Amino acid sequence: MNLILDDIKQYKSKSQRARVMTESWVEHNMFCPICGNPMLEHYIANRPVADFFCPQCNADYELKSQERNCITFNGIIPDGCYSTMIERITSLKNPNLFILTHYDQLVNNLIFIPNFFFIPEIIIKRPPLKETARRAGWVGCNIDIGKIPQNAKIFIIADGHISDPKKVHENYNRILSLKTDKLQSRGWLIDTMNCINKIQSEIFSLRELYSFENALKIKYPNNNFIKDKLRQQLQILRDKGFIEFVSPGNYKKITL
Repeated sequence: MNLILDDIKQYKSKSQRARVMTESWVEHNMFCPICGNPMLEHYIANRPVADFFCPQCNADYELKSQERNCITFNGIIPDGCYSTMIERITSLKNPNLFILTHYDQLVNNLIFIPNFFFIPEIIIKRPPLKETARRAGWVGCNIDIGKIPQNAKIFIIADGHISDPKKVHENYNRILSLKTDKLQSRGWLIDTMNCINKIQSEIFSLRELYSFENALKIKYPNNNFIKDKLRQQLQILRDKGFIEFVSPGNYKKITL
């Protein structure tokens, strides 16, 4: 895997140059994290569904890139049409996501986020374009990466260090066990994982997890059994190997 981006000088627009450079890099360097196929193929330009696909397993991928010189990813990623994005997620047809950062003509980070960690709540609706705009009234969206659990972000490249493709594939298969096609179940699992990640210590108690009850009650006002739901999600995460039972009321985080 070559981390050098080929400069595309024929484009005057900086954003257009960055898009062409990063898409070209993925096309020539990226493998499929899902099945391990050594190459991905580029969809035709301006396809609304995705940017790349795997010819072996037919997985779709969308690429988002940013110019930055750090490894932290808790910010906002601009995306396309809001209604299209929500429709994709609710119909369970959204592509997997690559987030690539580059600096000084080098790729320094590449994160893979599987599509089953997307829920409508992570999509932020932008204000419609003004009447003077070429696409007046068009409503775009942003992806709030901070709402996606850290466990769901698989680093293919981290601060310039390339991960073994076999390890990437193994990490994907591990979190694949959490896949569910029920959006509400997906939402509860993601919320619980995020609550656990907010607890600073490696070993945490049920009481610490219950401290998020009021915040979750705001999000789920019709649910009068928040604690029961949290215990249910802990059971799932324990059975799938993401946390470990230590003692009554105490659990340990298990990292990739």
